Amino acid sequence: MGAVTSSFATELASPEAKITGIFTYPIKSCRGISVPHAPLTPFGFRWDRQWVVVNSKGRACTQRVDPKLALVEVELPSESFFEHWEPTTDSFMVLKAPGMKPLKVCLNKQYEVVDDITVFEWKGSAWDEGAEASQWFSDYLGKHCKLVRFNTASGVRNVDPDYVEGQQQTFFSDGYPFLIASQESLDALNKLLEEPIPMNRFRPNILVEGCEPYAEDLWRDIKIGRFSFQGVKLCGRCKVPTVNQETATFGTEPTETLMKVRSGHVLRPDKKDKNMVYFGQLTVWNWKDSSAEGDGKVLKLGDPVYINKKFSSRSEAAA
Repeated sequence: MGAVTSSFATELASPEAKITGIFTYPIKSCRGISVPHAPLTPFGFRWDRQWVVVNSKGRACTQRVDPKLALVEVELPSESFFEHWEPTTDSFMVLKAPGMKPLKVCLNKQYEVVDDITVFEWKGSAWDEGAEASQWFSDYLGKHCKLVRFNTASGVRNVDPDYVEGQQQTFFSDGYPFLIASQESLDALNKLLEEPIPMNRFRPNILVEGCEPYAEDLWRDIKIGRFSFQGVKLCGRCKVPTVNQETATFGTEPTETLMKVRSGHVLRPDKKDKNMVYFGQLTVWNWKDSSAEGDGKVLKLGDPVYINKKFSSRSEAAA
């Protein structure tokens, strides 16, 4: 997957950055939750993309077609972000949206299985959150919808084996369990925009600070605290970053500007997908490493970010 350069061992190196933001998105394409710490799982942060809204054909609804999802606020019990917390029948996810009464979704219940759920190339079964949730989203989006939860009892969704060695899985993310982006990258982009945009346009899981702009492009072997991560590929961006997350309206930025400075034509001229634009690094946690044993599998704000290996250039990095 390309040449890499090595740094000194983590214990001898200085951190390249630190975590300044942790975000989880329980329902795909709905608003995220900013938290001070989050438990790690092989599928991503706990709760991340465990739910998805699907249409009458079982296909995932996203902001690409339904930008109003950007206005759906998601609340989880604060204690749900502790490592060993388990929900009871009195534990709820609460959803709020303009013009809608709050919806309470029980986090511990008996589910009915619904088949033929489709998220991009993946097709499988999921747990139906019931008639009330279905009616809530149907009324809000103006079309028949269901809210479904990933079937952790039998569902399997592997990441692309062409990019990741070993068995890595995810829930309803676009394809990989973590997205890392740096504040410096956003700052550099905002200097080129007439109207600056917030980081929520890019929906990262891990926001870091302290590195050079777009340094994360080259990160291959990453250690955050005591946990090992693998930088998988540059994140090619769809139209979602053009959705204003406060108004649920489409625009042309930041894609127009990214096309000038962050397209495949600019960053990877000898590769395909020259019209793709890139922002952030898709990442997996190497959860089978010995460092993953025991308790305390949690990332928290302030955790240092060490880089043990880097790609020599953006052309060498996967995308």
